[in-house]
Amino acid sequence: MSAPKHYIDGKNQWFDAVQSIQHRGDAYALVTVLGCTGSTPRDHSSKMVITAEQTFDTIGGGHLEFLVMKKARAIIASNAKTNKVEQEIHHFPLGASLGQCCGGSATVLIETFAACQFHVAIFGAGHVAKSIVTILSGLACKVSWIDSREDEFPLEIPANVHKIVTAEPCDELADLPNGSDILILTHNHQLDFELCLTALKRNRNPLQQLRSIGLIGSQTKALRFQKRLSDRLLDQDPQTLIKKTIDEQIKSIRCPVGLSSVPGKLPMEVAVSIVGELIAIDHASHQVTEEIGANAGSNSRVNSDNQSRETAKKSRGLAWQEIKQQLNGELDSKGQGTVLHLGKITDVDSQKK
Repeated sequence: MSAPKHYIDGKNQWFDAVQSIQHRGDAYALVTVLGCTGSTPRDHSSKMVITAEQTFDTIGGGHLEFLVMKKARAIIASNAKTNKVEQEIHHFPLGASLGQCCGGSATVLIETFAACQFHVAIFGAGHVAKSIVTILSGLACKVSWIDSREDEFPLEIPANVHKIVTAEPCDELADLPNGSDILILTHNHQLDFELCLTALKRNRNPLQQLRSIGLIGSQTKALRFQKRLSDRLLDQDPQTLIKKTIDEQIKSIRCPVGLSSVPGKLPMEVAVSIVGELIAIDHASHQVTEEIGANAGSNSRVNSDNQSRETAKKSRGLAWQEIKQQLNGELDSKGQGTVLHLGKITDVDSQKK
């Protein structure tokens, strides 16, 4: 891994960085100086952006910035496989213990945003694939675009798309992130078949499963592929898998791919149908994940709707009660980066009662 890069010139300010990083789908932290007392390197409301390998803008440099970067990257790393947004408030006295001589103190908010978990791999660079990439370039997703023909790719590739030119497209399946959605749209039916076969073999491992497999083609192509795939899988592994299990795996391949409710045969029309189906799959997946998380976090002995709603409220970001406790010093500790006594903070709502 290359050394981290730091950008503070006018073309790489924090607001430009956020837009660019979000478009790429990478994880990042947005750091804000909430308040400061005495002499500090920068004033309150100063911001910087931190990724695993880059920083944009600055909150003043020195050991303060070094510690903030270290904390932010630790949170980013711990949330690498989740969609969690973390928010933490830290207070830093800028004295000798921190290696700074400013003499003041700074309170910093670190907000970390996880990398995009919506990963689409497109095999093939034909007309439909190009139209799909055009649509996906405007969505919050990461795209791997794979083909053996360099000349088929456009000159300009969107920021959230990784172009891969390879003579062995099937080999790329092993490197895709778990939970990826793959679209098989190549110019060669035999290559389509081999990609389907390789994808099904990967899905046998519960720790390496792809979320969905889509294959362009007609219902006739689907039936022919189902028969061939069944024969190949039974021939290669007759002892391990029974035919019923194989048939279930094969039927998980969506062919024809796309929403049947969206008609049309033009490349862009087909692309809209396919991307619409991908969005539906992604939303359904998030809904299932949220329901599992809610069930795991709830008390099985508590069934009232009011208590369930209260539990859901507490699971989103920093609760006001937690922030108030921190600002009042009730969660004080002597370690670096904890919020210390900043004066009494009064809840406006409680004053009205």
